[in-house]
Amino acid sequence: MSQARSQTIQRLNDALRQTFVGGRVTMTAGINALSDDAKAKVLSAVRSFSEFTADNDPHKEHDFGSFEVDGEKFFWKIDYYDLTLEGGSENPADPAVTIRVLTIMLASEY
Repeated sequence: MSQARSQTIQRLNDALRQTFVGGRVTMTAGINALSDDAKAKVLSAVRSFSEFTADNDPHKEHDFGSFEVDGEKFFWKIDYYDLTLEGGSENPADPAVTIRVLTIMLASEY
């Protein structure tokens, strides 16, 4: 994959993660069961996540993160779907053919 394409995907992923605009945001049952205060902390941690390394982001697309809030481990990930949400996107760098889905979950739900 070209560096320019990876940078475009990274930019689109960062925009979704930081603003919750430009795709869909889903939370698992475990996240929905948290108190409102705990959910607010988790959502804030997702939005401000910046700890990307070669280990957790080998393709430099910023599509996965792991973090802790109040001693509990959480994950977020971004998947790329076609416009029908029935299959994977053929070109995640093109928002005209891609729906991004950001999923936020307890690590234990993965």
